Amino acid sequence: MTEAPSTPLPATVAYPAAERLDLVERIHGRDVADPYRWLEDPADPRTESWSRAQDVLARSWLDAMPGRERLGARLKELMRTGSVSTPVWRAGRAFFTRRGPEQDHPVVVVRETDGTERVLLDVSALDPSGRTTLDGWSPSLEGTRLAYQVSVGGNEHSLLHVLDVESGELVEGPIDRCRYSAIGWLPGGEEFFYVRQLDPALLPEDEKLFHRRVWRHRVGTDPDTDVNVHGDDQAPTFYYTLNVSHDGRWLVVSGSPSTVKHDSVWIADLHGDGALEPVVLSEAGVQCSASVARDGRLYLHTNHGAPRQRLCVADPANPTEWTELIGEDEDSVLDGVRWLGGDLVVLRTRHAVSELHLHDAATGAHKRQIPLPGTGSLHGMSVVDARTDHDQDTVWFGWTDFVTPQSVYRYSTSTGETVLHEAAPGRVELPAVTTQQVAYTSKDGTTVRMFVVSGEREPDLPRPALLTGYGGFAIGRGPGYSATTLAWVEAGGVWVHVSLRGGDEEGEDWHVAGMRENKQNVFDDFHAAAERLIRDGWTTPQQLAIMGGSNGGLLVGAALTQRPELYAAVVCSAPLLDMVRYEKFLLGRLWADEYGSAGVSEELGWLLSYSPYHRVEADVEYPSVLFTVFESDSRVDPNHARKMCAALQHASRSDPAKHPVLIRRETEVGHAGRSVSRTVALAVDQLTFLANATGMEL
Repeated sequence: MTEAPSTPLPATVAYPAAERLDLVERIHGRDVADPYRWLEDPADPRTESWSRAQDVLARSWLDAMPGRERLGARLKELMRTGSVSTPVWRAGRAFFTRRGPEQDHPVVVVRETDGTERVLLDVSALDPSGRTTLDGWSPSLEGTRLAYQVSVGGNEHSLLHVLDVESGELVEGPIDRCRYSAIGWLPGGEEFFYVRQLDPALLPEDEKLFHRRVWRHRVGTDPDTDVNVHGDDQAPTFYYTLNVSHDGRWLVVSGSPSTVKHDSVWIADLHGDGALEPVVLSEAGVQCSASVARDGRLYLHTNHGAPRQRLCVADPANPTEWTELIGEDEDSVLDGVRWLGGDLVVLRTRHAVSELHLHDAATGAHKRQIPLPGTGSLHGMSVVDARTDHDQDTVWFGWTDFVTPQSVYRYSTSTGETVLHEAAPGRVELPAVTTQQVAYTSKDGTTVRMFVVSGEREPDLPRPALLTGYGGFAIGRGPGYSATTLAWVEAGGVWVHVSLRGGDEEGEDWHVAGMRENKQNVFDDFHAAAERLIRDGWTTPQQLAIMGGSNGGLLVGAALTQRPELYAAVVCSAPLLDMVRYEKFLLGRLWADEYGSAGVSEELGWLLSYSPYHRVEADVEYPSVLFTVFESDSRVDPNHARKMCAALQHASRSDPAKHPVLIRRETEVGHAGRSVSRTVALAVDQLTFLANATGMEL
């Protein structure tokens, strides 16, 4: 296609003035400088003026990048694949989400027993501006009602509604303060359990984002009259999830006081006195999820005594007497289980790649491995409920890999076959790529793995490479469809994702090895991946770009300050960067178990050893850096990126006309969900910035 001429890149760059304070605090005997603390306050006139000037500077650069129109068009095309989710079965009805080729958001669809389909919920119809996102949904056990949650402008403060499935009419809502609440329907569809925050107006200023409770609600009644079931005697930071058994007898509640799992589990007999009794009480590092299956047993999926997870069972009336059913595997992680008649379908990940296995439900004995479409990632498993007389031997699951958008497959125990149930609805010509998983050695001798995606016919080496990862909170990432990845590779680049320590790719020990006092291992793993790519001839430091968001933003922030000579360009999105003061903003206090707290002398030492904002040094040739932040982010405060941007603009010895430091802001969008159009616009800015810095022609 013909590209409109782009505006020439600025020949010179003048960074907006940023007052540098002589602010040094003495903390646990250490002098800690914070010259840009005033940028923490978005309402400060200085911050507002500085931000507006940075907006002008960023757009003058990003809008002038060559290849923007061509890249944007290709990203839109690659996103036209759409997606479809695993069906949730209720009394013969299938509920699922689907995003068509031209849709900005997925819609909730119901498929009737005769195969006809209806759209139940379309957030684009509710709000044509695209600012409203779907946070969650749950049909009642009879499939007659649908509870759903939406939020506006990226704030993730979910509003709960209930609609009638037959008529599509709203039954009640909105009920506010329901951020990502689980819904536990009782039989009959008249009542459910859910999680709702206390009224922030009644809470201390520093606790307004916390204080959640489990409530019992009757549809159509004032939520202020709901029964407070649980939470008054727990720490204010507790987050809860819950489920109700299909017969409506057992309520299981799980909770943790932080994002690092210190799980507690309680169970209540709703046919008895309904009192919640403890099954597991908070213990450092213990993860446990539990539910009562259709066979009447309490299943406990836990890492207690098994860092790679195991499955135990108990009588729900005597829930503390566990029996191990499926033990730990030394080379894979047990990630999920579904009860299927007399069998258990078990999801494992082996070095971040999904596997499915069939076990005997009575004995736990392994029966067979279930065939999967290839090397990829499985998301969500479902089975029909007891009200359905068909497909009782079938499990449905979502599937994706580097060239397969989210699709749904099904496996039947009677036939032993895995077949495609529904493909992603869009048909798009994809680039031919090859994928390999490369094992390499980190600084301390640990074996780490990375996925390397490149063109099918490898062009001349070396070439621009984009290295990314996460490395925290026991969050792993396997192969998955990404328009960004394919567009970069199609343009001649290499895309690399590293399974860093701090994730869960190799179990809880892998997570622990990358958290708190061990956090430097994550950065060492990342540097070692870069060095391996260079050593193998894939790329050079002048062609190597890195990108990460949230905790991954911390990752690339630390990488650019620790090894500025190793990387040519950085995209740092919604990042944590001031590790001394991160606990003071938004949800930061939830993360002290992952990183450590500046309130503890020893832990402050850990944080200062790598805190990117505090590791910026004068007269260093830093790479090109683009910060991308979202003003409605309710998790990571954008002040991290503002302060770091000012610090780098002041300190970098690099020519700003060749290696600029920029910050790109978005309003009315938050940390997570966003429309396809906004996703494409962000990716265009990020990739053109990295391509320009690494010599790639888009």
